[in-house]
Amino acid sequence: MNKLLILLFLIVSTCDTGNLNVIADLPKTLNEVSGTETTPNTDWVWMQNDGGNKAIIYAVNNKGNIKKELKINAKNIDWEDLTSDQNGNLYIGDFGNNLNIRKNLAILKVSVDSLKNKGNINIERISFKYPNQTKFPPKKKSMHFDCESFFHFNDSLYLFTKSRVKNDFGKTHLYKIPAKPGNHVAEFISSFNSCNGLGCWITSADISNDGKSVAILSPKSVFVFTKFTNDDFFSGTVKQYDFTFESQKEGVCFKDNQTLYITDEKAHGEGGNLYEFKLD
Repeated sequence: MNKLLILLFLIVSTCDTGNLNVIADLPKTLNEVSGTETTPNTDWVWMQNDGGNKAIIYAVNNKGNIKKELKINAKNIDWEDLTSDQNGNLYIGDFGNNLNIRKNLAILKVSVDSLKNKGNINIERISFKYPNQTKFPPKKKSMHFDCESFFHFNDSLYLFTKSRVKNDFGKTHLYKIPAKPGNHVAEFISSFNSCNGLGCWITSADISNDGKSVAILSPKSVFVFTKFTNDDFFSGTVKQYDFTFESQKEGVCFKDNQTLYITDEKAHGEGGNLYEFKLD
């Protein structure tokens, strides 16, 4: 390939990511990355793959290199998101529920001390159910019990559901459960509708370290809520940031209070990257 063709290839490749800044091309091991999270006192980004993959969490540096792998003593039924608390404990959201039939929804807590270890890692299980689901599956018009998004805040875990209802894909319901082991009934808080198409469903969420901003991700946009009342995050002011390209975006977390990390799955030769996105 001559120098001109190489230059044209690099220009096209750069433009493909639009207003998302590519930090790293993730390795094939993370082709189905579904959760992304930072923890205190480290520059590593923790990642996981979604259901059907190995029950492993990966520590990745800002060049996309895997620095550590931890085997979790639990099955990866449908892992969909990662979050952490102020102490550095990590939480795995095993609550993917495409068909709305699961009765074993759970969040797996990995202690901060375990993150320093090697070998198989034990977890604490936080089980929950939705207060308004009585049929498994419910009727098609009530398929609102899938979930790919959550975060930890003030000793609670906040879940944002993913709609499977045709022409209402952007509807997400916000629920709350205690961040402690046991069997819990989620508490409904409020709802938000991003838009109606397939590119609208909510695939990840995070809250900034200062607790003042909440980001929820869709394949084509990120919505940032501020000035909310208590933990009704949808009561705040919302700003929509549209991406200039769509991909299977599955993970978002705050790098700092004004910067997001975003990851997408590798599909059809595109994606599979760690991005940085600056907020206004």
